[in-house]
Amino acid sequence: MHADEHWASQPWYEAPRGDPAVAEVYTYTDAMSYDPGDEVVFRSSATAKAWRLQIYRDGLEPEMVHEVDALDGVFAATPSDAYRNGCNWPVAHRWTLPPDLRSGFYRVVSSCERANGARFIQHHFFVVRPTEKTRRAKILMILPTGTWTAYNDFGGANHYFGVEGPDRDEPSPVLSLQRPWTRGMVWLPPGAPRICANPAPEMGDAPRYQMKEWAFSNGFGQYYAAAGWAQFDRHFVLWAQKEGYALDMITQTDLHYRPELLEAYPCVTIIGHDEYWTWEMREAIERYVEGGGRLARFGANFLWQIRLEDDGKRQVCYKFKAIHKDPIVGTDRARLMTSAWEDRNVRWPGASTVGVNGAHGLYASWGGFAPNGQRGFTVYRPEHWAFAGTGLHYADIFGDKQHIFAYEVDGLDYTFRNGLPFPVPAEGQPETIQILAMAPAVLAEDEPQGEGFRYYIRNSDHEGLVECINGEVTPEGLARYKYGSGMMVHMTRGKGEVLTAATCEWVMGLKRGDPYTQRITRNVLDRFTAPRSA
Repeated sequence: MHADEHWASQPWYEAPRGDPAVAEVYTYTDAMSYDPGDEVVFRSSATAKAWRLQIYRDGLEPEMVHEVDALDGVFAATPSDAYRNGCNWPVAHRWTLPPDLRSGFYRVVSSCERANGARFIQHHFFVVRPTEKTRRAKILMILPTGTWTAYNDFGGANHYFGVEGPDRDEPSPVLSLQRPWTRGMVWLPPGAPRICANPAPEMGDAPRYQMKEWAFSNGFGQYYAAAGWAQFDRHFVLWAQKEGYALDMITQTDLHYRPELLEAYPCVTIIGHDEYWTWEMREAIERYVEGGGRLARFGANFLWQIRLEDDGKRQVCYKFKAIHKDPIVGTDRARLMTSAWEDRNVRWPGASTVGVNGAHGLYASWGGFAPNGQRGFTVYRPEHWAFAGTGLHYADIFGDKQHIFAYEVDGLDYTFRNGLPFPVPAEGQPETIQILAMAPAVLAEDEPQGEGFRYYIRNSDHEGLVECINGEVTPEGLARYKYGSGMMVHMTRGKGEVLTAATCEWVMGLKRGDPYTQRITRNVLDRFTAPRSA
């Protein structure tokens, strides 16, 4: 590790040891999603002499669908640029999916025995898309795999940190999907800390980042808590299945290349940490809603444009450096520059698609980001149908005990009139947006001084965002974007409608049994799957 001032930039990442004396096996698939009947190609590198492959359809009752015992272990080195150009490991196994295989999330478990009797276990996944023959649900769940990819550091880098550049200390703007997922994104043990100050700090306490401490101590990826199936989406799936809601599933890559998959569903849902989208993904969702579709987004942090290349096997995002480094700047494709959606060179605010913007929200309830702040939503429009049957009143707070308002959130610039919040009109922002509930958030980490105090994000995001929106960092710009909010909003668009509960941790209200969060979620899903009235 580097003794770097910024803890987050230390290059601690997962990669195979490659030591023949230590038995390991790592596996990835040649694609992230498949149709029933497709062949899945598994590529592996193993120092174990033999290993086992097991595949489960994950959910409330995981179902084993394929198992191969005693595969021969073949070692292949991991290229130093695997994070950018893929691992290129040899084919270890092929499996043709049954033609009637249900849509869903399939967990790939590779394991081997070690000399000391312990087992080494590695988790990967693929998704089976629904087809006309296998479709079972009224709800199509889109997995935010662009965000998962952005945080996957396997092999040395992600979009946040890494071993890129002349000094091997930079993040990579280009990430390959031809590699495993870092430990913790597909599977987590119960009790792994979440990104929420728990317990809340006492006066004068040093900032804590329990997820970092736990990850370092237990050998998990340093960003395991920020994104992935295990931390967010799986909790929703378990709750939904328990409640009797059937779900079909696709990835964001499918949304990009196969937008027609949306057409068969009255309701589309997105969960958890939902930060990275392509232009094509947004166009697909807006067309779907305009035509009468309903989007239920129980997630947050709508912030970055990405590009997919090589049939979705590569993801590109230059982020705040895009204006200087993205090769399409200055071309006729400049609108696809991989910066924030509110960048002055992109100018397509997230509110156009989901009713809120990442730039007007961001962080809450952890580190130096209001760690003793409100952890639930304050209700402002209790008469709205989303709150039916909850008994909630104006100014009530729900979800606070379950910490549903935390980590990252989305909001809008707003004003109060007669005790009610209204969006401040802005270019590209639908006029039909209603703010139903909200709570404060911050973009810059407050940094009281103290011996041994060390902060995680500090003000880098704050300054970067202001520069890409305004073209320069000024005191006025910093002040405008320092404070924000997380909002539950509803809007109509064309024949359809959108409800966004813009906090990553909404799923904790479902998992931890908050009756208000659960009832609101049921209200949304029931309305959005009901037959349309004539």
